[in-house]
Amino acid sequence: MRIAALLSLPLLVLAACSPSPEAPEPPPIDVSPATLAGVDLGRPIRALGNEPFWAVEITPQALVYSGVDRPEQRADNPGPLLQGTTARYEATTDTGTPLTVALIATTCSDGMSDRTYPLTAVVKVDGETLTGCAASVSALATAGESGLVIDKG
Repeated sequence: MRIAALLSLPLLVLAACSPSPEAPEPPPIDVSPATLAGVDLGRPIRALGNEPFWAVEITPQALVYSGVDRPEQRADNPGPLLQGTTARYEATTDTGTPLTVALIATTCSDGMSDRTYPLTAVVKVDGETLTGCAASVSALATAGESGLVIDKG
């Protein structure tokens, strides 16, 4: 009886090492858009500032930097790198210029209106650091001249 048990031991070890035919599938990966301060980062966002006047349009496809007396520069949108309360976009424009846009979940005033934006923006382009505010394009389209710039839906 002991010999039979010893002889079956290698079979038991091999059976324990083989994968189970009914192994559970891994859970699906969450691919829902990220949000920052209530702003859906998967939808168009506009960062803007003044002195000098500038803007960055962030769409799912592109980052488009523009400003007064500045040539427009475009870059493919690499998607945001999220870390805590900051979303960072790092790209190279079609002119070969590094472009970094950081959106920070802190309220912001543009200094020229009575609007309060949900995000602070810091843009680095062509050796210059620009600061301003940001919100979704849809919130900006429906915002009044004062108050919080948020999506109403």
